[in-house]
Amino acid sequence: MRRTRDLDAFPEPERYELDEASRYRFDLSRRSFLGVTGAGLLILANHEATEAQTRSPRDSIAARLHIGKDGQITLMTSKVEVGQGSRTQLAQAAAEELRVPVEQINLVMADTAQVPDDGGTAGSRTTPSTVPAVRKGAAAAREVLIKLARQQWGVEGTLKVEGGMITDPATGRTLSYADLAGFLDLSKSFEQAIPADVKLYPVDQWTVLGTSPQKANARNIVTGSHRYPSDVVRPNMLYGKILRAPSYRAVLTDVDLSVPQKLTGVAVVHDGNFAGCAATTSFQAQKALDVLSSKASWKTAPHPSSKELFTYLKQKAVTDESGPRKQRVRSKGSLQEGLAAAKQTARASYEIAYIQHAPMEPRAAVAEWQDGQLTVWTGTQQPLRVRRDLADAFHLPEDRVRVIVPDTGGGFGGKHTGEVAVEAARLSKGAGRPVSLRWTREEEFTWAYFRPAGLIEAQAGLAADGRLLAWDFTNFNSGASALESPYEIPHTHERFCYSEPPLREGSYRALAATANTFARESFMDELAAAAKADTLDYRLAHLKNERLRAVLQAAVERFGWQGARKHRRPGTGVGLACGTEKGSFTAACVEVAVDRARGAIKVLHIVEAFECGAIQNPENLRAQVEGCIIMTLGGTLSEEIHFENGRLLNGRFSQYSVPRFKDVPPIETVLLNRRDLPSVGAGETPMIAVPPAVANAVFDACAVRVRSMPIRESALKS
Repeated sequence: MRRTRDLDAFPEPERYELDEASRYRFDLSRRSFLGVTGAGLLILANHEATEAQTRSPRDSIAARLHIGKDGQITLMTSKVEVGQGSRTQLAQAAAEELRVPVEQINLVMADTAQVPDDGGTAGSRTTPSTVPAVRKGAAAAREVLIKLARQQWGVEGTLKVEGGMITDPATGRTLSYADLAGFLDLSKSFEQAIPADVKLYPVDQWTVLGTSPQKANARNIVTGSHRYPSDVVRPNMLYGKILRAPSYRAVLTDVDLSVPQKLTGVAVVHDGNFAGCAATTSFQAQKALDVLSSKASWKTAPHPSSKELFTYLKQKAVTDESGPRKQRVRSKGSLQEGLAAAKQTARASYEIAYIQHAPMEPRAAVAEWQDGQLTVWTGTQQPLRVRRDLADAFHLPEDRVRVIVPDTGGGFGGKHTGEVAVEAARLSKGAGRPVSLRWTREEEFTWAYFRPAGLIEAQAGLAADGRLLAWDFTNFNSGASALESPYEIPHTHERFCYSEPPLREGSYRALAATANTFARESFMDELAAAAKADTLDYRLAHLKNERLRAVLQAAVERFGWQGARKHRRPGTGVGLACGTEKGSFTAACVEVAVDRARGAIKVLHIVEAFECGAIQNPENLRAQVEGCIIMTLGGTLSEEIHFENGRLLNGRFSQYSVPRFKDVPPIETVLLNRRDLPSVGAGETPMIAVPPAVANAVFDACAVRVRSMPIRESALKS
């Protein structure tokens, strides 16, 4: 048996984390600075001084939380809120261990001058990593408070903690957290490391976790009073616009600044391939940009089109087994022996298009310089990484850069990078005033990164009884997430190959797990047909993982699988699929109606079962699952980026079809609460089972195999 690198030892390829600090480095000399500002605005504002913050050691209780004299508890984390509910969930985690109402917890999130490093908001890591860290910090604080109460009373016995009150059962005396904060310096008491073995309340003693409190900041969100990054306003602020290339990979060769520099109230900034304008209104900035654009010359470069995308990806595949972009391979048994022993074989190829994240709020940032220090308010999932990028770009120590992330209007993996922050900071430095930069919808579509496109080739060998003997599965470009099959197959060869992509690629909700699950679960249906077996029975026959079996059985039971198959109407079909990623498990059953003459698919009903260990917030989890289902319908049925001659052809919502309310079918979710298992994330895995279930339902309806995401009209009409 030849065994190569184990996929389990590797996270998703590093390129999906997009550490692009090096491309942000530039030099703006004094002469250049004076040149770009001399004919523009030279009004310098008096800014509020950014106070230097004395940071506690990152592993101390004081770095994690603070208790005020009013009893309010402030919790610090570098995680961000992008609509997924982390503000509420983390408040629940602290409230659980401190035994206080969740409303008593205030969060400071993603302010690099104040918070400890919990990492970015990505990879469904908040639940399995940050929630335990918060609980440990809060539990350690609880133990310190109990110790202080003992000292105040001079007792050694067991004290009770409930509702923010510490009670001595022997005497009935009580002290609130506010009482202790009133006459003791808790900040000093909290200047100690959080013990690794601090005792947490077990699941059967949860009083806050496991419930569904009102979502934090909900009233501000629904009334429109919440201030998103694009709403941030600073004194004496300008509004910016950036000169964009006419096509991908075009290079700015010349630009005449003289005309836009003469415009009243406009600052023009130019450095290398970067140029932009800042003015007192966005309308003025756009007018100046129009003039600047007319004076710019570009050198364009050849660029493939989306029509040749999948041939291109395979041609550009990196099959080398050495170097930073080496292919990733996992083998078990001998593929050659398995195929040789097979009585029949099957092959199929699957295409995964580029799609955009399409968040409600495009990228936005406000940058402000004061006494050589830079503060940026922006929407990002990686505040500490953006701080590092800014420090690198402007040759600053990181402690002179502050990044603040207000609760942001959607991320979906699409806001890991800091380009808008760097652009705003460059304009602000050149103009000498705070600058707000808001990408337009077209900029967000065109210049933000995309979910990677992919080509997946699958081959399998079946025994005489239909049992799977051999499995060969290769993903070109889209990624290694969920590449490994959960099915029991004696001989397997699974491979991921990088390609040289034509578009900028990056993280997307569920990464490549959707692509790999789509191909695998679609192919499993084809193999079941080749084996003349029922599609459900065929999966169960190859599936030993009890957690995956459980969600699959839960989904088919709620859906009424056997009855739905037996009584389906002409032109309709049902399909199912299952999968696992990031420690959670999901299965979906779908009913569709197909109109082949129009090439149209209508999803009629979806049932999805999901399990992620012990459930910490049932209603938020349900919302996460439903949101994933709706979002993944777009990539299944309609979303696809088209490009030609280096230009995006559908970079606006009138041309790029995301699901609307009219497209959302009745959805039922079955949540399996495994209180005996650790909690894991739920913001991504519910994406992965619906696309193949839809594809399998289409075949059931009209006997047409569809092997692409999205499912194209041409496939149905052929």
